[in-house]
Amino acid sequence: MSQKLTTRQQQVLDYLHEAFRRTGVMPSTREIQAHFEFASQTAAMSHLRALERKGVIRRLPNKARAVIFPEELDREEVLHVPLYGRIAAGMAQDVEPEAEGCVSIDVASLGVGRSRKVFALRVTGDSMIDAHILDGDTVIMEIREPRNGDIVAALIDNETTLKRYVVERGKPYLRAENKAFPDLIPARELEIQGVFVALLRRAA
Repeated sequence: MSQKLTTRQQQVLDYLHEAFRRTGVMPSTREIQAHFEFASQTAAMSHLRALERKGVIRRLPNKARAVIFPEELDREEVLHVPLYGRIAAGMAQDVEPEAEGCVSIDVASLGVGRSRKVFALRVTGDSMIDAHILDGDTVIMEIREPRNGDIVAALIDNETTLKRYVVERGKPYLRAENKAFPDLIPARELEIQGVFVALLRRAA
């Protein structure tokens, strides 16, 4: 049985619900701190711990964004996908391999089955705008072999990027969906880390 919340605790809980509804991603403690103008992230963490003690949220340990609402735990249509930081939709950048939390997605509306191996990435840059993938979007990627024309998260010569996978004359390369960006042709290696299956966008 959940306990009565203080006014501030209710405000934090309402913010979690509203931010999740808008973006599909739980806000980090830094974002909670900034929203409420707390003096430190410690204050944000204290409120999250209090909400967890009172039974209105669940937290996964050692994750920046892994807050889950208890009512979602038994809903078969909700899938919690690990969020592996940011990926460049621009020029390639270094890989960020550590999960920083999770994204909760609606299986039915996004068509992502529970049996599929998926992860999430936050997009930076505008090289994929003609494919309607914008800076700040979150992309859901599936771990599988790519087909010609798929949008992929790729490791190219030790850097990672989000581009379209193209094979011509038996040779693969990466193509931007923005004419201002050049094709990326691997000098040594091209490893596909995931294939794009769904998109989450922050509300305007």
